[in-house]
Amino acid sequence: MKPATYLWHDGRIKPWHEATVHVGAHVLHYGSSVFEGERVYATPDGPRYFRLREHTERLFRSARIHDLNIRHSADEIDQACADVVLANGLDSAYVRPLVYRAGFTFSLAPDPEVPVEVAIIALPWGNLHGDGVHAGIDVCVSSWHRPAPNTLPSGAKAGGNYLSSQLIAQEAKRGGYAEGIALAPNGLLSEGAGENLFLVQRGRLYTPPVAAGILAGITRDSVLVLAAELGIDVVEGDLPRELLYTAEEVFLTGTAAEITPVRSVDRKPVGKATPGPVTRALQDAFFGLFDGRHADRHGWLTPLHASAALRTELQREVA
Repeated sequence: MKPATYLWHDGRIKPWHEATVHVGAHVLHYGSSVFEGERVYATPDGPRYFRLREHTERLFRSARIHDLNIRHSADEIDQACADVVLANGLDSAYVRPLVYRAGFTFSLAPDPEVPVEVAIIALPWGNLHGDGVHAGIDVCVSSWHRPAPNTLPSGAKAGGNYLSSQLIAQEAKRGGYAEGIALAPNGLLSEGAGENLFLVQRGRLYTPPVAAGILAGITRDSVLVLAAELGIDVVEGDLPRELLYTAEEVFLTGTAAEITPVRSVDRKPVGKATPGPVTRALQDAFFGLFDGRHADRHGWLTPLHASAALRTELQREVA
């Protein structure tokens, strides 16, 4: 990834190289951060955020779970997300808001006075799996399981949770796979390293429940809504591992992965090893929101407007 020109840090746009964190920061020692992954799409009507407010709301929920006090309102975070994209002149972008405990302390129960900061970066980035979004990817079932309930809150998008995701992804890469699928503590299906999991059997869509140690993704929710509109039956429930080997279609969802088909699991082909009709229909409904083929019936797309502060800053630079 190439660094951007600007980022947003605790209230203002600043050059990329000016964003620094001290080695004593609590977040580096204990992983005390929460974050979001968001996308801006280039549409016929200009750049549009996809479900921006839902992402911001989840950021605040994650911060609440981990006692990270965000000193900005949801409206301010939304505006900052727009400003950092506009400051970098991006028509499409992957955006990462990050809330982290920046102050120095070795306490596992830090005082409220320990500073918490917010930073937002925006970068041009395509699909996580590249051409796999069209051709499909090869995945494996990981030897690493997701944490058990009441150990780490999987419903929070916290930095520390992704140590588990790194183990899953690294193991998969070493085996020659694009991604790994984790099992829940009970041995049933959970999710990918950074994506939610869907299977198709006899035209019906199956996905593990929230109780399976997953982060209930916003793209996952979008797929559930779109599936209902397409008349596709959806079952959220416990799923055994062997369904991966008998499913007619398998796909992964996430902000970075969007809707990515799976062509094989543990070297076993999924269906005909090509994206199936249900996956294709959902991809069409999803990507059609951004290229103008389908109307935004749910108000998921948000236009970007620069704040007065950003306009002043940009005018100063031009002068």
